Amino acid sequence: MISLTYDRIAPVYDILDKAYEVGWKRRLRRDVFAGLHGDILDAGAGTGCNMPFYPAGSRVVALDASAAMLRRARRRADSLGLDVDVRVGDLLATGFPDGHFDHVVATFVFCVLPEELQLPALRELARICKPGGTVRILDYCTPKSGPARLWTRTVAPWIGFVFSARHDAGYESCVAPAGLDLVESRHVFGDVVKQLTARPVRA
Repeated sequence: MISLTYDRIAPVYDILDKAYEVGWKRRLRRDVFAGLHGDILDAGAGTGCNMPFYPAGSRVVALDASAAMLRRARRRADSLGLDVDVRVGDLLATGFPDGHFDHVVATFVFCVLPEELQLPALRELARICKPGGTVRILDYCTPKSGPARLWTRTVAPWIGFVFSARHDAGYESCVAPAGLDLVESRHVFGDVVKQLTARPVRA
């Protein structure tokens, strides 16, 4: 189970990911939260690396399946002086009512979900997002360029073993079947990371 993997590595997660975080992830986290407001779900919040970029005045729920990761997120929120609702939960069945959040953000979450869970997870995020709200995804994608493909192949065994993650998750193909209208899809770190913005489609 993914939660067991992250329970295991929670004490050292921030150390293991620090080079990526300092080198480029922080900038992307800031951008993905830019312009958001109101009630926001940080889906798969982990140790709370997104917390410094939560919009002022917003009401954020930080949800993750790993209690151990969230204990570190709680400490991060306290150190930043943030009032965040930190809770353990399943992205496939969050328990929130339909249309509960103005915005849903998932950063580097779909890369750790098995392929068969991509669509169910997106459907759940679409369900709990308000009409007119947005679902924003920041995640790895399959690179096209030679150097990037070589790099992802080189690091694939490491990120697979340590983080149970990969660079070829098929989340983008699941956007429309999940009941979401794709507004924007763009590369934000070479052609290795994408930011997607989508809106729920209500019948």
